[in-house]
Amino acid sequence: MSGLLALLDDVAGIAKVAAASIDDVAAGAAKASAKAAGAVIDDAAVTPKYVQGFEAKRELPIIWKIAKGSIKNKLLILLPAALLLANFAPWLISPLLMLGGAYLCFEGAEKIYHVLMPHGDGHTSEEDVAGDPAHLEEKKAAGAIKTDFILSAEIMTIILSGIPESNFWMEASTLAVAGIGITVAVYGSVALIVKMDDVGLTMYAGGDFALTRAIGRGLVRGMPYFMKFLTIVGTAAMLWVGGSIVIHGMEELGFGWLGHHIHDWAYAVGHMVPEAWAGFVEWTAKAAMDGVFGVALGLALIPVATKVIAPILGVFGKGEKAH
Repeated sequence: MSGLLALLDDVAGIAKVAAASIDDVAAGAAKASAKAAGAVIDDAAVTPKYVQGFEAKRELPIIWKIAKGSIKNKLLILLPAALLLANFAPWLISPLLMLGGAYLCFEGAEKIYHVLMPHGDGHTSEEDVAGDPAHLEEKKAAGAIKTDFILSAEIMTIILSGIPESNFWMEASTLAVAGIGITVAVYGSVALIVKMDDVGLTMYAGGDFALTRAIGRGLVRGMPYFMKFLTIVGTAAMLWVGGSIVIHGMEELGFGWLGHHIHDWAYAVGHMVPEAWAGFVEWTAKAAMDGVFGVALGLALIPVATKVIAPILGVFGKGEKAH
């Protein structure tokens, strides 16, 4: 009997350790994922365009297809690559983060440039879909998954950099939990966004009460404005996060003058207001200056990407247009 009690006590001890490890993984995943906010918001803002022009009944299947591709990107390719980096080439993490941050700056600045210098946006039209909808659906999903790979690579690298030093399995578990959680959050949000106007239309057409019809009408009319707002927030977040990553990377490489100046300027601005608001104003000022740097870097990278990198990728892509 005493042996059985001892065994049960050991099992309880193991269970407590396992529960603590699960809590550590969940907490680490949540903390590390928060640092990837800019790329995550942009992912949610970009994805809805891939279902534009398709029938409403095909929107969720397309999103599900992209989400499955995103999970494969993160778990089968990027997670092993991140673990290899962390354990065999940790010195590469900061340069890769800077590269990803520069990409975020480029994407954000390019969106601003397209607003100021508008041209064809390449969105899918109903006429495009009418030709060969099945083939176009596969093409759009494949394009979205390729875009997701780039954003997911940045997200996973940011998450990796935010994980405290730990063992291999803790890093792997945290990356997996954070990657899956972000994917569910992003594509769950995208599914809600793209179907919200349909929900509003149903409420407006079939509502038995004036309030229900009013809410439905508000959803239908408000979603285009919400999408524009989401795009603006996503762009701002990309520029802020991208600029911040590059500046922090410069500091780690020994070029900390810009980061130090931004810190000093933000500190000075924060102490121009009452103490209760100083922390918020200082953070806002620093984020704004990081974002301004992100815009400048992104604008500088546009001709490099379009005149040098895109033609090279086009050659390797067998003449296909590269973005």
